[in-house]
Amino acid sequence: MTDRKPPGVTFESWVDRQIREAAERGEFDDLPGAGKPLAHENRPYHEMWWIREKLEREGLSSLPPSLVLRNELHEALDAARLAPTEALLRTRLAEVNARIDAALRRPIDGPPLGVAPVDVEAAVAEWRRARPS
Repeated sequence: MTDRKPPGVTFESWVDRQIREAAERGEFDDLPGAGKPLAHENRPYHEMWWIREKLEREGLSSLPPSLVLRNELHEALDAARLAPTEALLRTRLAEVNARIDAALRRPIDGPPLGVAPVDVEAAVAEWRRARPS
């Protein structure tokens, strides 16, 4: 912990002296990210940038659970269309259907869910039609 600013010393010179002394002691050596470019330096500035970074780092979402589930459904459908095997297609759709069923039985926070479980057999038939013979 640093000392309080002594009376009669300008704030700037007091801070500059503390930084210089810390640098001389090597307290700024081997900091995480040293020598690397700043993360997200090409993004437009946002005043809550640190919250966005924490959400990304922690794998959290700022969306309500019902909207997260809608996004998961769309991602699962996209992934299912690209599934290399029918078994993987069925597994992916079964997982998202289980989450949708749970949300319909016990409503989750956010706007209305507005989705129903995926018809797996119809999705499999579409997947088969889209595959080259």
